[in-house]
Formats: sequence, structure tokens, C-alpha cells
Amino acid sequence: MSNADFDLFRINEDHEALRDAVRNLAENKIAPYAAEVDEKSEFPQAAYDALVASDFHAPHVPEDYDGVGADALATCIVIEEVARVCASSSLIPAVNKLGSLPLILGGSEDLKRRYLPPLASGAAGFSYGLSERDAGSDTAAMKTRAKADGDDFILTGQKSWITNAGFSEYYTVLAVTDTEAGRGKGISAFIVEKSDEGFTFGEKERKLGIKGSPTRELLFDNVRIPGDRMIGSPGTGLALALQTLDHTRVTIGAQAVGIAQGALDFALGYVKERQQFGKRIADFQGIQFMLADMAMTLEAARQMVYVAAAKSERGDADLPFFGAAAKCFASDVAMQVTTDAVQLLGGAGYTTDFPVERMMRDAKITQIYEGTNQVQRVVMARQLLAGR
Repeated sequence: MSNADFDLFRINEDHEALRDAVRNLAENKIAPYAAEVDEKSEFPQAAYDALVASDFHAPHVPEDYDGVGADALATCIVIEEVARVCASSSLIPAVNKLGSLPLILGGSEDLKRRYLPPLASGAAGFSYGLSERDAGSDTAAMKTRAKADGDDFILTGQKSWITNAGFSEYYTVLAVTDTEAGRGKGISAFIVEKSDEGFTFGEKERKLGIKGSPTRELLFDNVRIPGDRMIGSPGTGLALALQTLDHTRVTIGAQAVGIAQGALDFALGYVKERQQFGKRIADFQGIQFMLADMAMTLEAARQMVYVAAAKSERGDADLPFFGAAAKCFASDVAMQVTTDAVQLLGGAGYTTDFPVERMMRDAKITQIYEGTNQVQRVVMARQLLAGR
């Protein structure tokens, strides 16, 4: 075997330099505000400004559209390192990729020229509108309609659980354009602008975690969308949406890894300082076994995410399995590691004086959004049964 056969598992010097840069920014300009952002349920504006100033807010945007052109692994490293200190802030680069990736994958050159440069500069954020009140895991059951009206489309309906809704300027929205085409076949993707007449937002959801990232409904009351804002061809929207998720589930895995790493880091520092029965609690074998298990499963999750990121970058045929597996495993690990971190701190871990309870609350959503972990297992099983 040649050295090239092992490239999949190697983090190169550029990636390590990127990690150092993002970690320095996160610790100095994001971490100091994380607890307040959570407590007040405020958008992390300081984090946004710092990420924009360093070109980390949307690192995936190609250089041809004024972006930095970070590869999939580099984007995951950015998200991971930000999530290590503030999960809410890590949703800035994650959701910018989620919202704009359908455009990158299937949009016309004109659309890319219009909407990607403002994203790259930080002048606009990009969100993703797929789920509805009665069409969450069952995306093909969506009821939002886009009815042709001359060269335009009239958009009616709503989308639920939309991350950074109200903050983002642009939204990729999926809607039924052909009610006769059959289940899932008559759905198209559009770009909706925040300023479009008839487009409004519901109240902010009151959530368990990621409180600094606004989650709201998108409401469409006869919103006129120019026909040239359709992404790709009519009827290809759902396929494009699912292709997007194959790639972006990897970023949720990266977020989960970052949250877990932050919790483990804090717990390690705590157990080395905390004294009971005349010695550090880190010296007790039961504590050491917990730490070992936390670190072991976390590293396994990290490697799964990095392998999936490499497959995302190459567009490998088995990405649907690996993307689902990385997201599912990493989020389950994050939930376990953060819960164990709270346990290691004992009663202190249950208070807001320390960050691990926030990390535990934040970790939970990684098992739910961009497809619940039950859905991820369905995706993996279908890939296996199909011989892929």
C-alpha cells in the first residue's frame, strides 16, 4: 500500500493550523459570552462578528464566489472548535452551509453570483426551510405550495424549526410545485429573501438548549417569488434537499464532537483539582475509567466524522451511509459524554456556575435535527440492504 492509501486518516498541517486559529478565536472572543448568550437566549452577535472578521462564518463558500473555499474537513474543524466553547455560535458556519449548499450543488451560475458573495462577505446569512409542522421526518408530506403565476411563483404555507430564522437574509425553501406528480416528485427549491412581501416569522421557540440560535417558523402569505430564483429544475427539489443532508449531517457530527470535547476538557480540569477523602478525585479508579471511556468514544466519533468529511469532499457513493453514521454516532456520544461530565462534577455540574450543564442541554439537539437518530438508522439500513 502506498502512503496515499492513508490520506483519508491524516490531518495535514493546514488543517492543524486552522484548528489552532479557530481555537484561539473561540477561546478569546466566543467563550467569554457563551453563558450569557445561553442565559438571555440572545443571538451571539459578538461571535458572529468575530467569525466574519476571520472568514470562519461560511468557510465552505468557493473562492470563485469570493469565499475562502475551505474543504469539507476544514469546515468541520471550524464547527467543532467553535462548538467546543459555544454550540449556539457553531450553528453560524453550520447553518450557512446547510442553507447555501442546495444552491452550490444545483443552482445556476447566475444564482450563485447573486447570493454566494454576500454570504461570503458576512453581509447575509443563509437558512434552510424543509421541515413543517406535519412533515418533519416525513419530508415528502410537505404542504407548502408554490403555484406558477406567469414567470413567477406564489408561495403559501409554513416551515417549522428553522435555525437562525429572522437573522438570515436568505432562505432555501422547499415547496410543492406540481400536486399531480406524486409523492415527493413535484417539489422544487427556491431562494426566498427576508425582504419579500408576505414573508414573516413566528415567535422564537423556547428551547432546552442552543438558546443563542433563534429557531422560528417561516410563514408565507402569497409571497411572490421570481421564477429565476428556483434552484435547479422543477420537481428536483426533494432529491436536492436529501443530497444536501448527506453532506451537512457530517457538520452536525462535527458540532457534536466539539460539544463533547468541551465537556471532557472541563471535567478533566475539575477532577484534577477537586479533593475528597484526602486526595484528588482524579486518582480514584472509578473516575479514571469514566474519563477513559469518554475519551475513547469521543475519539472514535471524531474519526468517523473526519472520514465522512473526506467522503463528502470527494462525493463518494457511500456518503449517505457514512454521513448518517457519523452524525448518529457522534451525537449519541456527545449526549453520553456531556451527561458523564455533569456526573463528574457532582452537584456542581448541575448548576449554571459551570458550563457542562449547558453542554449537556446543547448536545441533545444533535440527536434530533437534520434527521433524528432513528431516521439515521433507517438511512444506514437502507444503504446496507441495497448493497451500497
